[in-house]
Amino acid sequence: MIRVEAVRKCFGDVVAVDEVSFEARDGLVTGLLGPNGAGKTTTLRMIYGLLRPDRGRLQVDDAEATANPLEAQARIGALPEISGLYTRLTSREHIEYFGRLRGLSKEQLETNVRYWTTALDMESIIQRRTAGFSHGERTKVAMARALVHRPQNVILDEPTNGLDVMATRAVREVVRALSKEGRCVVFSSHVMQEVSALCDRIVVIAHGRVVANGTPDELREQTGEQNLEDAFVALTGEKQKAV
Repeated sequence: MIRVEAVRKCFGDVVAVDEVSFEARDGLVTGLLGPNGAGKTTTLRMIYGLLRPDRGRLQVDDAEATANPLEAQARIGALPEISGLYTRLTSREHIEYFGRLRGLSKEQLETNVRYWTTALDMESIIQRRTAGFSHGERTKVAMARALVHRPQNVILDEPTNGLDVMATRAVREVVRALSKEGRCVVFSSHVMQEVSALCDRIVVIAHGRVVANGTPDELREQTGEQNLEDAFVALTGEKQKAV
């Protein structure tokens, strides 16, 4: 479970996140949506400890992320927007390195490496150095690295951005499997078809604030729109801008 309460973050005079509150529950995929610059990535970075909020409260399971960031981070697997791979390491070396950092035993690590290699269809790249990898291949490695310790809470920032059809399908299946296992998944994407297919609840952020929070059906009912994309446009005010 991830709980965000009245979180605020400023960069100089710019208010990036303004009193954002929502809860992501175990066993559900919670979508975090918003136009570019709305504050989604800043919010995610605060949850997994890369940024510290100016005020507000962050909780991961029973760990207070603001007071005990390392305890909270141990319960999270995060796939950031930028993968940041070490080009001289192989895919396996990346995954094993992060598994050891997470304290996995040799046996656990080997089991988990095999699992994610198969789940993400990485057999052809697992022994290759990541220099020269395609965007999709880098994303697979970064995702396996984030999930190697089988965390209870998973944060995925645009996980299918730039992926081909087969890689996208593999990532979607992983997200569904994590949810079925009872894990808490927070998922950010601009692909409305994907959001509609995967997300149990959706939090919409615009101008640094939460403007809607509910199931896809509830957001469509709230706006009177038939599809989720039109509902998103109505909720964020982008329609008025376009006019």
